[in-house]
Amino acid sequence: MLFDLFNHWVVITLMMSGLYIVIAHGNLIKKIIGLSVFQTSVFIFYISMAKVDGGTAPILAENITQYSNPLPHVLILTAIVVGIATTALGLSLVVRIKEEYGSIEEDDIQQQDNQDLADSHLENKA
Repeated sequence: MLFDLFNHWVVITLMMSGLYIVIAHGNLIKKIIGLSVFQTSVFIFYISMAKVDGGTAPILAENITQYSNPLPHVLILTAIVVGIATTALGLSLVVRIKEEYGSIEEDDIQQQDNQDLADSHLENKA
């Protein structure tokens, strides 16, 4: 029973690990890695749901009567491409943030923003 749902346990473990990484860490690169881990768990979930027991690839051949649905696999291929592009965009934004703030830690960035905001209020009052 437990090993029959092995793919589900892998999906849950990866999903919770990715969510933990996103929530628990202030480093922007770690957050992007956590999002990628979370996204991978969704891919595994869709692919494992699409698998038909005893089914084969949808290629017409003799003696094959049961086929797996190719649509989820195609959708996941598209999602993988979009995921790579999104990760690349996120990493490029992290590089730009590092150039602007000199840090990729969320707390440091927020502290600098608050300091800049406080300085601008003081200048407006003077």
